[in-house]
Amino acid sequence: MAARRLSSLLSRSLSLPPVYASLGDHSLLEARQLVSEKTFPTLDPRTGEVIAHVAEGDAEDINCAVSAARKAFDEGPWLKMTAYERSRIILRFADLLEKHIDEIAALETWDNGKPYEQAAKIKLPIIVRIFHYYAGWADKLHGLTVPADGPYHVQTLHEPIGVAGQIIPWNFPLAMFAWKVGPALACGNTVVLKSAEQTPLTALYAAKLFHEAGLPPGVLNIVSGYGPTAGAALASHMDVDKLAFTGSTDTGKIVLELVARSNLKPVTLELGGKSPFIVCEDADIGTAVELAHFALFFNQGQCCCAGSRTYVQERVYNGFIEKAKARAMKRIVGDPFKKGVEQGPQIDSEQFEKVLSYVRSGIESNATLECGGGQLGSKGFFIQPSFFSNVQDDMLIAKDEIFGPVQSILKFKDIDEVIKRANTTRYGLAAGVFTSNLDTANTLTRALKAGTVWVNCFDVFDAAIPFGGYKMSGIGREKGIYSLHNYLQVKAVVTPLKEPAWL
Repeated sequence: MAARRLSSLLSRSLSLPPVYASLGDHSLLEARQLVSEKTFPTLDPRTGEVIAHVAEGDAEDINCAVSAARKAFDEGPWLKMTAYERSRIILRFADLLEKHIDEIAALETWDNGKPYEQAAKIKLPIIVRIFHYYAGWADKLHGLTVPADGPYHVQTLHEPIGVAGQIIPWNFPLAMFAWKVGPALACGNTVVLKSAEQTPLTALYAAKLFHEAGLPPGVLNIVSGYGPTAGAALASHMDVDKLAFTGSTDTGKIVLELVARSNLKPVTLELGGKSPFIVCEDADIGTAVELAHFALFFNQGQCCCAGSRTYVQERVYNGFIEKAKARAMKRIVGDPFKKGVEQGPQIDSEQFEKVLSYVRSGIESNATLECGGGQLGSKGFFIQPSFFSNVQDDMLIAKDEIFGPVQSILKFKDIDEVIKRANTTRYGLAAGVFTSNLDTANTLTRALKAGTVWVNCFDVFDAAIPFGGYKMSGIGREKGIYSLHNYLQVKAVVTPLKEPAWL
């Protein structure tokens, strides 16, 4: 899609006057516009040029958004609707999302840099499916009847938790919107969501579609702003009943501290990773190379569960290096709107410089840079696919989350050794295992300390598959039935029985 058409799309669909795009009382929004006129630029990572100036929310705007969400929860029609009616609204939104896939994929590519073909043909259909999935859950949430030791009728009620605060990252803007908003609305909550300052556009577009689908005023409130201001205000707000955050582990620590210092609201955190991808000697090397390449380079390497530590058994190590280097050198990097492009730019200059600093660290640590390692072109934030061999566990490129197109290959001797080395990390988000031996696969899947283990596949995401980490990769799970637990309170109701016929 041409930039002119995208500019027209922005002016037509995203000309939201307030600092935050609330679906609440319009008079409130107009009043807020008079108080705050701050904006910030959102950039095209292909060029570094400004796409648009987006209204910048701060602590005062968070207060207004939370007030709108609280009013909608306590007084609005959302909670008075049947669960089936709420389900139908979410389904209508999913249908609208599907209808506008081309425009939304274009916005995601323009604002984030991911290849348009991947956004339109892979990511957006999955996001539509996620909302269909949660719409299906809305009228199937119920409590239990519990037998007790005595003449009592005991039941549990599953109630919405209230106002849910949500903070999403820039690497998968609309997917993270879906992972958080879907279960929150299915359970009957209201939402205040802060989008990433690097990628605010698709959340605003989605809010517009939710309004069109019939979501009542105040149920969904989107705030565009920065973490230290809007994000911190949301995490520490005393009238937010639950917080969900996706981002780096270091920022997750700050969020958890803010939550603890405020009202001890329950929190779910989906944080960083340094996932091992283990290639055993019985593997088909050609297939393993392609899968390991995908596991690391997908989404420009900007993926929390990226297979960023590729462990290859020593007998097949040299052959793997040769083929993996050739595959990295063939990777197509360029304008993400062009057909056939596999890799677009990094999100911004900060991430661009961070990735290149890790490349320099790898060279200085005496890892072997087989290919790549520098900027591609002179405009935008493009980085050559970079590939290191002879990597050791104590090198920064093997320990830190790089979040970029830098593949590190490590050698191992046997299964016991690789289990110990793979688990020697502060992270535990995901892992990959590539083997033709079922016993080896079973041994590794049970031994690896990770929230997800993919066997002979990688990055398989489904609405029903839970996702989350061990250790410092987070708290709680997103997607699937497990995510619903994050947005519900369980209430026990006990009533005495007089002369019951049975207990």
